[in-house]
Amino acid sequence: MYLFGTMHVGVPAFYPLEPRIAEAVANAPVLALELDPNPSPFAASRAVDKYGTLPKDAAGGYAELPEKKRAFLDEEIRGAGMDPRNAHRLKPVLLAALLSVAEYEKLGYRPELSTDRELARMARANGVPIVELESLDSQLDMLNRLAPPDQWRFLDESLDSLESGAQRKEARNVVDAWGSADRHALDQVAQRTAADNTLAGRFTREVLIDGRNVVLASKLNDLLEKHNGAVVAIGVLHLLGERGVPALLAAHGVTVERVY
Repeated sequence: MYLFGTMHVGVPAFYPLEPRIAEAVANAPVLALELDPNPSPFAASRAVDKYGTLPKDAAGGYAELPEKKRAFLDEEIRGAGMDPRNAHRLKPVLLAALLSVAEYEKLGYRPELSTDRELARMARANGVPIVELESLDSQLDMLNRLAPPDQWRFLDESLDSLESGAQRKEARNVVDAWGSADRHALDQVAQRTAADNTLAGRFTREVLIDGRNVVLASKLNDLLEKHNGAVVAIGVLHLLGERGVPALLAAHGVTVERVY
């Protein structure tokens, strides 16, 4: 099995991917991704409505944010290409996640040029089936594991990180490390993630990364028993550290060789 760490954003300079991954995809019995990068608009809209939208009778909300913070939030929302009136319907953790992605876009990295999309395009061009390891419903539902007060605290911490520039700096660090296959820089990303003890940092690490890693590793182990030469592509942060997917696979007795 080939396990490839992806970026969910990209630039033209990322492509073409090097020949060995192109050859692996062309000859693979299956390409496994977190999600198919081309979901139906109806399915995406339905999932957001079900899991990512505030109930109409939700107490508090964006109207109760301090005036200065709300003004900054609405500026960030507009900078991400969204209408604040629509964005205020979203649960705070989902909105924080969307604003985080927008930081990559402000640096010139584009979701439509993600390596996930490129690998899916390559697979389809070669008639290779694509399977999803997760679902959009399951990903959005994870955001609801925080109690409502903590969701607002998550947004508050995220806004502080945006305002200080820390989030944009880390976005650049991650892409630069990935683009140059810099092991030391990637390990530093993992160390910073492990050391972040803010509520947002703990939730991201424990639920959005480590919690998903356990499930992903189990599914990859099953896939390895069914197919030889499969290509699996998941976000690069899932490959890092002692609780990363490669480490979990190794703990299951799988021999893991790091190529990059």
